Amino acid sequence: MTAATRYVFYGDSITDAGRDRADDSSLGDGYVSLLDARLRQRDEAATVRNLGISGNRAKDLEARIADDLVPAGADVLTVFVGINDTWRRFDSADPTDDVEFERSYRAVLDAVPARTVLIEPFLLPVRGEQETWLEDLAGKRAVVRRLADEYGAVFVPLHSHLTAVASSHSGGPAALAPDGVHPTPLGAATIADAWTAAVGIH
Repeated sequence: MTAATRYVFYGDSITDAGRDRADDSSLGDGYVSLLDARLRQRDEAATVRNLGISGNRAKDLEARIADDLVPAGADVLTVFVGINDTWRRFDSADPTDDVEFERSYRAVLDAVPARTVLIEPFLLPVRGEQETWLEDLAGKRAVVRRLADEYGAVFVPLHSHLTAVASSHSGGPAALAPDGVHPTPLGAATIADAWTAAVGIH
């Protein structure tokens, strides 16, 4: 009998989505819970684990490798991080340069022998000052794309996809993320759709 595929999602608040961190089975109410339903419909034996923690940056994911990531035993690991590495530059004067971001991200990818899915960090500016964040985020986005190529990972081009969806929606960016970062139910569904399309699960 083939062992059940273990899907692990590792990231920040977008992944966390309000999960109960005291309950390993808690998936929150974001894109991970939507993907759990889709994956179980395809393979009822599949297991999904949400390891998102609100506020995390790449260095925080690196710091949690031994305690959280390795014990989860991922067969398919999805990594989704980067917006807080940009955000803290502007709200806390605590930047993460692209070299540091890449070093921590590589440490995560090197830690587990799993198939990997890398989600591009996104920002949908809803306030004028957020436009200035885009240049900083562009460096993180480029790192994730380059690492996906280098590691043979699936790349989810989420920033460009969400930007396109927002531009065609009557509600604009706020319909997907009221603060430009944290998804609405529509935003979460759009992220789940982008993941399934990139991974090739329908």
